[in-house]
Amino acid sequence: MNITDIVNDKINRLATGYVFTYDDFGIAVNKPAALNKALNRMVKEGKIRKLSKGRFYKPRVTEFGELKPEMYQVVKDLLESDGKLTGYLTGYSTFNQLGLTTQVSGIIQIGANEVKKGMKRGMYRISFIRQSNKITRENIPLFRLLDAMQYIKDIPDSSPEKTCRILLVLINELSIQEKNIMAGLALKYKPATRALAGAIIEQLGMPDISRILLNSLKPVSTYKLNIPGTVLPNKEKWNIL
Repeated sequence: MNITDIVNDKINRLATGYVFTYDDFGIAVNKPAALNKALNRMVKEGKIRKLSKGRFYKPRVTEFGELKPEMYQVVKDLLESDGKLTGYLTGYSTFNQLGLTTQVSGIIQIGANEVKKGMKRGMYRISFIRQSNKITRENIPLFRLLDAMQYIKDIPDSSPEKTCRILLVLINELSIQEKNIMAGLALKYKPATRALAGAIIEQLGMPDISRILLNSLKPVSTYKLNIPGTVLPNKEKWNIL
């Protein structure tokens, strides 16, 4: 089987939207130059699309037009390495999924223990947000809520008041155990985020869980988040302005 046949056979078995690299062709292909030529020929023929250098995908065409690959596919190599989590999707894209904004951004933000230099892939700009807690799959939904609190003033097409209202609903749906875990994770976030997380958890009727966050804050510090008392009646106790 020649290089072209190997490439065609492999791509025919890939799902649409799946982002692949040269490594996906395995040891059966030992001629990188020939592989690159075959892939670029398929790009010209419109069978596949080039996302960025060395990254390609099979386009999915619907009645509404051609769809781009999911954000996870675009950055999956930055989220996991050798079966170990190294990052998670957060920021603008997940804020949209949480209902915090209606805008869909061309910026993909990744939470990671080790912040890397930003980069660009195709139409997307990729940036990194430092996560000081150990990243586990179970904690990713909680990280995203805490990240929303951290960037509450920067969420597009929203306001701190609107975002806080939605966060109250989302956090209220968490189990007691999850709220406990969230409070512990929040300890490694900035003071303003700790204050907001604590105020929300207390407002939802769990003062014992929120106390660990209150004790972590300096009594004289204030946090200007522009959240009205009608949304967060206990804001003064937490020095939230």
